[in-house]
Amino acid sequence: MRSVLTVLVACASLIGGGGTAWADAGDRPVLQYRSLAPVAPGVEYREFSLSASHGPAYGHVLRVDLSRPGVSLDLLHPGSVAARSAVSRMADARDAVAGVNGDFFNITETQHPGVEATGAPVGPSIANGRHLGAAVPNGQRFGPAMPPGVNTRDVIGLGTDYRGRLDRLTLEGTVTAKGRTLPLRGLNQYALPVGGIGAYTPSWGTASRVRATCGTDTSRGAPCTDDTHELTVRHGKVTAAAHKPGRGAIASGTLVLVGRDAGARELRRFKVGDAVRVQDRLKPQHRGALRFAIGGFPVLRDGRLLSGLDGATSAVRTAAGLGDEGRLFYLLALDGAADYRTGLTVAELADLMRDLGADDAVNLDGGGSSTLVTRDPDSGRIAVRNHPSGGAERPVANGIGVFVRT
Repeated sequence: MRSVLTVLVACASLIGGGGTAWADAGDRPVLQYRSLAPVAPGVEYREFSLSASHGPAYGHVLRVDLSRPGVSLDLLHPGSVAARSAVSRMADARDAVAGVNGDFFNITETQHPGVEATGAPVGPSIANGRHLGAAVPNGQRFGPAMPPGVNTRDVIGLGTDYRGRLDRLTLEGTVTAKGRTLPLRGLNQYALPVGGIGAYTPSWGTASRVRATCGTDTSRGAPCTDDTHELTVRHGKVTAAAHKPGRGAIASGTLVLVGRDAGARELRRFKVGDAVRVQDRLKPQHRGALRFAIGGFPVLRDGRLLSGLDGATSAVRTAAGLGDEGRLFYLLALDGAADYRTGLTVAELADLMRDLGADDAVNLDGGGSSTLVTRDPDSGRIAVRNHPSGGAERPVANGIGVFVRT
């Protein structure tokens, strides 16, 4: 694999504004590389092609210089955690200059007939410093197999110091009522741990919360449990109770608690009129708060590929990476046109991100979700740069937006 991808080392100098990188390529595989119209100060867009293990691949990459004044990143999302929208639409609505699709998400419920797929993401999400949701159990995730040692709580994001970093966000929370303090095991997520209690806020949206009680911590397709209970809490008091999770918008000042199995039995102790206090936070593993975070599983750390990466299964993929101690952010989406649809393996993707200049990188949702957009600086219009493998943009749960304020 290294003999195929090592040629990309020269690509890093081109992205940084270098000259003719391929003059001394010799008999190495030919990489065709060209730049399009500039996106914005501090944001560069490039295309490249290469020969990979399963055939030719074509890619689109953004290099974002976070050390430039006014350049930043934030979460693109449809306005609710449990909703989906096209990357181009989300980027346009936020006046982003560029963006890519983000986390894997609850895309289908074929194993649970009659249960609504929520569209909610697998991992945690933070937008403009606001904690939107936490991670589902590992066994409930969508996406390819993760390498050993990583889990659904892993994120890539931006600190309040405007440096990018890999981190891990763990939900810490409690539900206190009638002298009892119970652990909070979920926040606006499509799957709760067995025996757990989850909180759903107005940020969840209108989607049904039934999916939260389906599957187990180790099997996404396991049956839904019938042992469920739901409480509506408004301004700190229980206002309604139901045996089955509901759906519909959650009003401001209101949250909904959903319990399954042992969690449901705990919630049945509380009655309408009881005072309830719910506390929650997403605790980072590293020092310093995150102002933006999105779920994705690490494939590259400190310039080294993680062990156990899949080197056999090839697909169209999306990735995000960091360089120069978090001052540079790389966003990449492979092209899904018919000639390039074989894509890359996860191991090849990690190798590519390293050769492009990243020291750390995560794999994001791929296949029909892979989308990279930029805004034309002259017309102001958002354009999809790659060819989505499904023939059109797929509505996705979230994405990474690039912003330049002048």
